[in-house]
Amino acid sequence: MSKLLTVFGGTGTQGGSVIRAVLADAALPKTFKIRAVTRDVSKPPAQLLAQQGIEVVAADMNSQPSLANALKGTHTLFLVTLPDFVTGAAPGTEFEQGKNVAEAAKDAGVQHLVFSSLINVTDASNGRLPHVAHFDRKADIEKHIRSLGIPATFIQPGYYMTNFTNLQLLRKGDDGSYTLAGPTSATKAQLPLFFPESDMGKYFVAVVKNRSKVLGKQVHAAADYYTPTRIMAEFQEVTAKKGQYVQLDQDVYLGFLPPPIAQEILENELLCEDPGFFAGGSLTEGHELLAEVGLAPTTWKDFLSGKKDLFV
Repeated sequence: MSKLLTVFGGTGTQGGSVIRAVLADAALPKTFKIRAVTRDVSKPPAQLLAQQGIEVVAADMNSQPSLANALKGTHTLFLVTLPDFVTGAAPGTEFEQGKNVAEAAKDAGVQHLVFSSLINVTDASNGRLPHVAHFDRKADIEKHIRSLGIPATFIQPGYYMTNFTNLQLLRKGDDGSYTLAGPTSATKAQLPLFFPESDMGKYFVAVVKNRSKVLGKQVHAAADYYTPTRIMAEFQEVTAKKGQYVQLDQDVYLGFLPPPIAQEILENELLCEDPGFFAGGSLTEGHELLAEVGLAPTTWKDFLSGKKDLFV
């Protein structure tokens, strides 16, 4: 009899990646029946999942009865929470929602909770970077999950490669060359680049296939640590476009950002220089887990090779 895998954010970036990777695996579709949890089952992405034979249910992460229904019978759970600045919710909402799901998972007897987590930047920086709330709240949720004693693994995704394209961090000049600008050193900042649409699912597959090995552990998920200099060198190599990195004063950098999240984004960038996106955490264990199941992370060159049409 198949076990039930419940995926929160099934129509989103990370949850969608998990569903695709499980379905693409040779063994896991026989192991798991998938239930996708989303806010609105009537939207096209939810309907598309349903057409693939996936059970799609709606849940309100602020409602315990709603969550109890969504998690009923769940063996394995993938949980991702959205930052308050993304949803426009009041500060603290992300933590409350994550806490609600964790407690519902405990009540439902979930046997493996895989949470998309991050480090506590305030603690890791000894208070120097106190405004990276979307990291700190995920760390708080992880702490709460641990306090409940739920069997769990914590995948920590790296710096999204898609930020460079979706947020237009790589800007084309009048002369056709591209510039990446940021507040950190070109050679000291270390960005652990990660392609979420493809690779969150890969790491999830590796984790569930190695459940006993990774229970209680954090898995840092990224292809490699890249300096801005390396990012631009490989960009030029793959796209055959000229490019450069320009370090900006912090005040100048803040001026390019939306005021409500400017300080948070600035400190998120500064984190990559000191104390580090994963506070010095190694990527080796994650790579070894992937290799054991015949997978590998998407490199920056791989990503760029698939996006050449964006840089014409």
